[in-house]
Amino acid sequence: MIEIIKAFIYGIVEGITEWLPISSTGHMILLKDTLGLDVSDEFWDMFLVVIQFGAILAVIFLYWRRLIPLNKDKNEKYHFDKPKLWMWLKIIVASIPAAIVGLFLDDYINEYLYNTTVVAIMLILFGLIFIFVEQQKRRKSLFNKLTRTYKKNDSIDNITFLQAFIIGLFQMIAAILPGTSRSGATIIAALILGLTRTVGAEFTFFLAVPAMVGSSLLKLIKFGFNFTNSEMSILLVGTFTAFFVSIFCIKYLMKYIKTHTFEVFGIYRIALGCVVLAYFGFSFVMIN
Repeated sequence: MIEIIKAFIYGIVEGITEWLPISSTGHMILLKDTLGLDVSDEFWDMFLVVIQFGAILAVIFLYWRRLIPLNKDKNEKYHFDKPKLWMWLKIIVASIPAAIVGLFLDDYINEYLYNTTVVAIMLILFGLIFIFVEQQKRRKSLFNKLTRTYKKNDSIDNITFLQAFIIGLFQMIAAILPGTSRSGATIIAALILGLTRTVGAEFTFFLAVPAMVGSSLLKLIKFGFNFTNSEMSILLVGTFTAFFVSIFCIKYLMKYIKTHTFEVFGIYRIALGCVVLAYFGFSFVMIN
């Protein structure tokens, strides 16, 4: 029962942090160090990724009509929607860099980079980048050339393949370095490229669909499907909790960014990163 309660807490944290640009993986690693699950290392590595599938189900639930490239005409016949097909092609292009990293570097990243030190450093670094980008965007002193390149930046349909690929490169950074935040990295890329906060956030949501579905399947295949009853309960509770919490979090974020910048998330990241470094640094000194 205690592990089920822990899984519920993990689901809440995942549902909140997956969509806010503050790093869900980073928070999950930190949560493990303070509220560890009594599971095997192999199950934990799988759980850390598959629980995100619950969060992506929230995107599919909320944006179903935007994601399905089919429309029904007056005769009740379905036909392909070209703008949506183009959008999915751009999403595929943006997904390629992270997919390559996941296929060839997954084990190395898990062994050497999934730790509190890397998480804390990336929390701070990308927190500073968020503040810098938002300030420069407000002053229009750094991105003038980029924003003049694209006359329209208020719709996903107007994202170019080059922009999509650049956003995908930032997602790759997040795939390599936990604590970066996949949504944070891609939103930063969108802002630098002159896209609006709303468009950047929506493209980030849609880009998460193949990324999370693919990584979840990869982890499940590596782990196998021989779950114990306890493991299955933990996975289901965490995943479905993440789904329901994500629905509310996505709605909140989209409403929030219409009138606010991402600077507050940058400040939060820096503060949390400093607390983590101080806490685990102090713990290391006390142990030794």
